[in-house]
Amino acid sequence: MASRTPSAPSSAPARGDLPERTGRSARTGTPEPAVEAGEARSAVGTGRAGPAVGTDKAAGTHKAAGTDKAAGTGKAARPRRRLSVDERREQLIAVALELFSHRPPEEVSIDDIAAAAGASRPLVYHYFPGKQAIYEESLRRAGRELSARFEEPADGPLSERLYRVMGRYLDFVQSHGPGFAALLRGGSVTASTNTSAVIDEVRKAAHEQILGHLALPSPSPGLRLTVRAWIANAEITSLEWLADRSVPLEELQLHLVQEFVAALTLTAAREPALAAELAGFFAGERPDGPTGKLVRDLAGLLAVPGLADTLAVLAVPPAPEEPPEGL
Repeated sequence: MASRTPSAPSSAPARGDLPERTGRSARTGTPEPAVEAGEARSAVGTGRAGPAVGTDKAAGTHKAAGTDKAAGTGKAARPRRRLSVDERREQLIAVALELFSHRPPEEVSIDDIAAAAGASRPLVYHYFPGKQAIYEESLRRAGRELSARFEEPADGPLSERLYRVMGRYLDFVQSHGPGFAALLRGGSVTASTNTSAVIDEVRKAAHEQILGHLALPSPSPGLRLTVRAWIANAEITSLEWLADRSVPLEELQLHLVQEFVAALTLTAAREPALAAELAGFFAGERPDGPTGKLVRDLAGLLAVPGLADTLAVLAVPPAPEEPPEGL
């Protein structure tokens, strides 16, 4: 029987012999750990990291970086593109925001972020000094997105514009529930002056957008207070809705808009200048819009037995008190 010819030693380097790849840190300019885009294919939130660069777990073979030569196939894959410094940082922020959106921030670790990004723990620390830093950056990103959802063209009836705004706002609340609920309730261990500043900026943006839609040359302090109180009510109501979701989202959206109309009307009852503007506001509304539905609901209350008479009594101003005799 013919003797078997010894196979030639492999020329491919072992995993530990692969040349180190380096990049530049976004913060310090120092070399960063080598990471390729696609080094891991884990889905966000799974916590499963993929194979390291240059290895192939299938069939226990080793690969040269950027190729896909499985045993006997000789088939080369497209070279992997290395993420730039900015791209990697943006990826880490996006992945972290997704995790923080679905879990309270204290339940997310650096290891979770690294695994979801297909990166190593040292690489995450290379871009951010710790979880608090990446959480605050993620929150700033979310805050800018939420502020933008209050932007609406000044076309059509006011209540219908606000209805569209609240639809986008509630969509955001629904998709970013647990993490931001913890922060807004003030119970998150990751809350800080920086995170509070982000939330305050969102509230300020919402306040200015709504006042802009009212288009009043000089909003009174009372009106500004009404708008701020309504924004706070919208936050509390939407977070309570997250806890049980007992009301359909579209119904909650309509209720919040109608509560604003009611609060605006009550403020106008106390401020003659605003009352004069209110006529123009109602003139632009439509019967099938949020304000039209609210007026019909209120008018329907008058059909409740005894309620109209009771309201009529309350509407009569009290008689002025007579001065005591002898004065």
